[in-house]
Amino acid sequence: MFRANTIPEEDIYEILANRRRRETLRQLMTSTSQNPMTLHDLSQEVAARETGQAPPPKAIRESVYNSLHQTHLPKLDELGIVHYDRDARTVQVRKRARDIDRYMEVVTGYGVTWSELYRTIGVGSLTILLAAMLEVPFISAVDPLLWVVIFLSIFSITIASQLWSNRWLILRALVG
Repeated sequence: MFRANTIPEEDIYEILANRRRRETLRQLMTSTSQNPMTLHDLSQEVAARETGQAPPPKAIRESVYNSLHQTHLPKLDELGIVHYDRDARTVQVRKRARDIDRYMEVVTGYGVTWSELYRTIGVGSLTILLAAMLEVPFISAVDPLLWVVIFLSIFSITIASQLWSNRWLILRALVG
């Protein structure tokens, strides 16, 4: 069954237009804990992603903390994407966040998107198979069926890697 977005596209694009909101959502959606995250911990993680430093500089942490508390988390809470308890200063992702996740391109640890990686493997495998069938030296020395097995194995390993890297999102989607 197909799910329709419950959040208007204009709101999704407005949310994703801000880097801190994107990093906040990315952090919350990849968190291994089902418990609410403290604003302090969340701001530390977002600041570390922004600066690439661990721990991030105090001024950046404070800036992130204040902007999350005053602007970004209330907006995300209002749209029903997160639950932000202003008094306890805790935040937890809601199911509606999945609607936004579809718009956020997932990037591998090497800085390329998964779709770019799959496209490269696909084009490479087709090129190698065509070369094997056209009897290009060296490549045609390997049986085309073996090339198919090799590339199917590469696809399988890549898919397993992507599933493993997104295991908490997948688990949350299956359970929730």
